[in-house]
Amino acid sequence: MAIPFPEISPDAFVIPGLGLPIRWYALAYIAGLLAGWRLVVALMRRPKLWGGTAPMPAERVEDLLTAVILGVILGGRLGYVLFYDPATYLADPLAVIRVWEGGMAFHGGFLGVVVAGLWFCWRGRYPALSVGDAFALVAPIGLFFGRIANFIKPELWGRPTDLPWGVIFPTEAAQICHGWAGQVDGLCARHPSQLYEAGLEGGVLGLILWTLAARGALRRPGLVMGVFLAGYGVARALVELVRQPDLQFAAPGNPLGYALQLGEAGLTMGQILSIPMILVGLFFVLRGLSGRRA
Repeated sequence: MAIPFPEISPDAFVIPGLGLPIRWYALAYIAGLLAGWRLVVALMRRPKLWGGTAPMPAERVEDLLTAVILGVILGGRLGYVLFYDPATYLADPLAVIRVWEGGMAFHGGFLGVVVAGLWFCWRGRYPALSVGDAFALVAPIGLFFGRIANFIKPELWGRPTDLPWGVIFPTEAAQICHGWAGQVDGLCARHPSQLYEAGLEGGVLGLILWTLAARGALRRPGLVMGVFLAGYGVARALVELVRQPDLQFAAPGNPLGYALQLGEAGLTMGQILSIPMILVGLFFVLRGLSGRRA
């Protein structure tokens, strides 16, 4: 049993008269950023959530959005180049700017947002931990839209599976099974790991964070951010167990492409990068719980 991939065009629509396609991937970024912007504005207009004083004026959130966009794009691209495929881009440096060909990394985008946020808070003298809490509350929205776009593209699919919800993705690379016993008509059904991540990183984690915020967690600076960091790291590490590792790391004796080979198994790059997120997240959780409540 398997589910054929639905016939979804990677283009959401084409601009009339120009013939310029607008892809679902671009719309996912736009929707996530705009939704996050409006929600942060709403949060800043509710000082009671923060213990009486919001960390920054609502009218400054638009300036923050500009910094975040730059952080997401530059960090996401450079993160992919440095973490996942440096050899390719060293051989063709101009490929770094061809973002329309694909290649963005969440961990790189996350670091870009951190740098942009710290710079913004330093300039405006805003409390960085509380602004980070606001970031954390809206980040799952962008993650949800982004993972759905990964599924539609399709990319970042899972490992072969014989579970009834396995999906046969319409790309040659995804259909190669390498002797997998669970082939369906000679094709390879795979875990829809993009949807797993959308549900965990976007749905479950978002619900947890907003529940904490409603119960006063924003009065403990850094707590919500810490839960996000640790929660994302755990969710990503778990889904990586059924997600296809990055084949650019494949080598003799490591056909699956683990970034760190450990006997017959190993760690993927996503798991390696998630470990420091979990540790840093736990630090901020403990700091937030032990600190004075605003």
